[in-house]
Amino acid sequence: MSELEEQGRKPSEESTDESEEEDSEEEPKLKYERLANGVTEILQQDAASCMTVHDKFLALGTHFGKVFLLDIQGNVTQKYEISSVKINQISLDESGEHVGICSEDGKVQVFGLYTREGFHENFDCPIKVVALHPQFSKSNNKQFVTGGNKLLLYERNWLNRWKTSTLHEGEGTITNVKWRANLIAWANSVGVKIYDISSKQRITNVLRDNTSLRPDMYPCSLCWKDNTTLIIGWGSSIKMCAVKERDPTEIRDLPSRYVEIVSAFETEFFISGLAPLADQLVTLYFVKENSEHMEEEFRARPRLDIIQPLPESCEEISSDALTVRNFQENECRDYRLEHSEGESLFYIISPKDIVVAKERDQDDHIDWLLDKKKYEEALMAAEISFKNIKRHDVQKIGMAYINHLVEKKDYDTAARKCQKVLGKNMDLWENEVYRFKTIGQLKAISQYLPRGDLRLRPAIYEMILHEFLKTDYEGFATLIREWPGELYNNMTIVQTVTDHLKKDPTNSILLTTLAELYTYDQRYDRALEIYLRLRHKDVYQLIHKHNLFSSIEDKIVLLMDFDKEKAVDMLLDNEDKISTDRVVEELKGRPELLHVYLHKLFKRDHHKGQKYHERQISLYAEYDRPNLLPFLRDSTHCPLEKALEICQQRHFVEETVFLLSRMGNCRRALQMIMEELGDVDKAIEFAKEQDDAELWEDLISYSIDKPPFITGLLNNIGTHVDPILLIHRIKEGMEIPNLRDSLVKILQDYNLQILLREGCKKILVADSLSLLHKMHRTQMRGVRVDEENICEACHVTILPSDTAQPFSVVVFHCRHMFHKECLPSPGTGERTNCRAKHRSI
Repeated sequence: MSELEEQGRKPSEESTDESEEEDSEEEPKLKYERLANGVTEILQQDAASCMTVHDKFLALGTHFGKVFLLDIQGNVTQKYEISSVKINQISLDESGEHVGICSEDGKVQVFGLYTREGFHENFDCPIKVVALHPQFSKSNNKQFVTGGNKLLLYERNWLNRWKTSTLHEGEGTITNVKWRANLIAWANSVGVKIYDISSKQRITNVLRDNTSLRPDMYPCSLCWKDNTTLIIGWGSSIKMCAVKERDPTEIRDLPSRYVEIVSAFETEFFISGLAPLADQLVTLYFVKENSEHMEEEFRARPRLDIIQPLPESCEEISSDALTVRNFQENECRDYRLEHSEGESLFYIISPKDIVVAKERDQDDHIDWLLDKKKYEEALMAAEISFKNIKRHDVQKIGMAYINHLVEKKDYDTAARKCQKVLGKNMDLWENEVYRFKTIGQLKAISQYLPRGDLRLRPAIYEMILHEFLKTDYEGFATLIREWPGELYNNMTIVQTVTDHLKKDPTNSILLTTLAELYTYDQRYDRALEIYLRLRHKDVYQLIHKHNLFSSIEDKIVLLMDFDKEKAVDMLLDNEDKISTDRVVEELKGRPELLHVYLHKLFKRDHHKGQKYHERQISLYAEYDRPNLLPFLRDSTHCPLEKALEICQQRHFVEETVFLLSRMGNCRRALQMIMEELGDVDKAIEFAKEQDDAELWEDLISYSIDKPPFITGLLNNIGTHVDPILLIHRIKEGMEIPNLRDSLVKILQDYNLQILLREGCKKILVADSLSLLHKMHRTQMRGVRVDEENICEACHVTILPSDTAQPFSVVVFHCRHMFHKECLPSPGTGERTNCRAKHRSI
């Protein structure tokens, strides 16, 4: 096989770049091996003349008149001495139980391989072809054809005798015949015919194209692709013929079937054999080439091509030149191509050699990829076919790929492939780690080491960590974060890091990593100290995760210096673990931090820190005045006198005004607004809030000699105080800004009030009328009176037992009922229990 594959492929185009040539070479479609064993000995003493293929065995005919039955490996299982001259053709039925043989001396034999039945006949001319009915083993299909100078059909009748009929004659020697289902195709010197055995009609005649070629030197090749498609190869032309059913409405004297040529094209070389391969064709070519030194042609190696037929041409898929024995002495007629449909095996038969071609499988594909150093593709292909793989070990392929990558110094890719290739083999992993250490590439493999349930010895991981500590602190820190602590001896690494810190005590990367190691070792106090020292963001996560609140009671100031917001949120979220009193005690020396804490506490709950509200007044005044007034408004525990004192000391007017008004001194508060702030709008707003006539009087009195204040009052006073009171008190001749606009606004406001009153009045009248009507309708409704009702005076059933007699009942609006005779007479002055007006029913 290696010799055929080495010499048998079509040479690729020359290229000056070896690697380019290697990359451009296409993978072959077929692989080859010689049929050896018994065949080798047969062909040393004799020569092959024909062969037929069954799924279970082979039948080989020779030039010395012998027929050998062979197994698939070429071992002889049976030998038949048929003649002393060339065996021309062998035919097998589909069952493989009957064989037909014809020879050059006119002998024809048809017999069962496992029975004694048979047909033996000697003709006076060479018999070139024989073909059994595909279902010959069945009693109703005992038919076969022979061909010499005419084509004869043999049929066994009910008397067990053979009946002969001539299907065709007169056009020269029959050179080939193929029987498929009910169709027989044969070739003679003129062309190819097809006979339908079921309708007993000849349905086509396909003429030969290359009439200049001798038909005995360049014989016709026939092959059925399926039950209705015949492939014809003759000379250098190929035709594909489809047998179709004729429309019954056509002329009656025509055959029921006809043939349509669906593809016809010329080839470069002479055809020696054809075989189908799915929708493609396998073609065996006889090749003649011109010599560079001599004018005459010489016989070259035969070619086996796979082509894709097209309507008028073909596309070459692959092409292999085969080094068969004695190819220099062979003619086109010396080659044959037979195939086994079950396994897609193709047999190239020549006088001194038989070569088997078969489609390349996944193993062959992987072999080719490895040979071309395409390891990545080979590894992927091996993984895809892992369940069915036979000759390849995925790991072995992967190791070859890793070795190749290391040789190319592509260490990162090599290390990455270790994950896929080495898998769960810990021994291979350790070997690769030591190899990467030898070449100084431990860093490359570090991120791909096993770290799950399967893991290496701790010494391996420690070796890599030590390597990183020497050259790459950041890489060391990354591994500590990513690797589970169980992979290595934690104390060993802690000691190593401590030793390095002695040389570089402020190295933040090493300190952070040491804190992480302490955390894994559950020495949280030490980790916390390092994090606080570094002001590391993970300090809060460490405290929460490991409940270290008891450890931070004396470190609250440090935590707040680092991040006030996070520290306060953490403290407030965990008041059950660190009390407010403890936090206040720790922060008393840092009032600005204490204010932040107490402020957030107050925002969460106005009552929790009530005992610190007095202290918070000073803290707000000192560090956060914008929030002082909201605090004073929301706090119910703040001492007002203390707050007023602080605000007056610091001259906080707005806060003082609020406190004065809250303490009941509204006139003083209004005075401060007018005198200190000079803000008439605020003064008016304050007077509106208090809704006190004396305050309005004070405001008017203060504003009467201040034109801007008068303008403000005129614009806003109309809905609370009669503006006439203000207007009468304005001195004559005083210039008031925007007086006209203010008066217009007063009139508009007055008109608006009038409109509103009128609108409300209309609504009130309409609603009153509507309700009156509703009440009237309600009172006019009937009231149900039945035997369950009683008289409120005599307590007897309101309805008499005999309703046919006249009776009177009085029902009040309160639903009390009386017999009319039970009510007092109108002139007596007596009253009933119900005082409602009544109506008679």
